[in-house]
Amino acid sequence: MAEGRETVLDVLAGAKRGEHISAEDIYMKAHHICPAAGLTSVYHTLDLLVQLSIVDKFAFGNGRTRYELAEDSSGVKHHHHLVCIRCGDILKYDDFLEEELKLVKRTEEGLSRKYGFKITGHVVQFYGLCKRCIGKAE
Repeated sequence: MAEGRETVLDVLAGAKRGEHISAEDIYMKAHHICPAAGLTSVYHTLDLLVQLSIVDKFAFGNGRTRYELAEDSSGVKHHHHLVCIRCGDILKYDDFLEEELKLVKRTEEGLSRKYGFKITGHVVQFYGLCKRCIGKAE
């Protein structure tokens, strides 16, 4: 079982920067490397890795849950997403504007005060059209 877990981590680590992989895609790659890895064990491994905060889990509204390492090989941890509603491309960005950081911090502080809630993180996803799809619409 440990070999299967390591293989799942290897698949996630080998993903292109910014790529969000479905459990089925992870299974296909992991099964190719380690034939003993089954789809159920991949799901169990992903659930465990999410609980341990090693892997992040995302739902982008297309019916398929996606996964990525919580911190990529370049050391980037926190980021937001731009999701194209036409082609489904997902752009991960971490080059935050100073105004963004201030707004998020103020929002977190305000919500914490208002509801007596200790915020430990957040997920921001913006939906719209990517450059390619905007060009196709014109």
